[in-house]
Amino acid sequence: MPNIGSACWAIAEGYIPSGSVSQDPALVSHETICILNAGERAAEIAITLYFEDREPVGPYRLSVGARRTRHLQFNHLDDPEPVPRDTAYASLIQSTEPIVVQHTRLDSRHPNIALLSTIAFPQG
Repeated sequence: MPNIGSACWAIAEGYIPSGSVSQDPALVSHETICILNAGERAAEIAITLYFEDREPVGPYRLSVGARRTRHLQFNHLDDPEPVPRDTAYASLIQSTEPIVVQHTRLDSRHPNIALLSTIAFPQG
């Protein structure tokens, strides 16, 4: 398999609204990263969050197996602390192996639900 991607990715825009039109897990407002590890070794991932008015938080740690993908909702991150709602943040995703990172947000505060998705910014 090809060894594609980068070991360092940034998402400059992050925000999890506290409101949602429903408590159905599929409709709760959330931020997600989708990680592809097409390489031959497992990737150890560290996520650090940056804020406008306080020190960074992290690392949040996870693994993505070789030749695997993982979808992770920021809403579920809680160690070292839960990701705050209604607060702007940015994230830095660092990996021991090259990976590809996609960012998606579901904003369901309004019945006309908004969904956006973009590829994160890779280093070099």
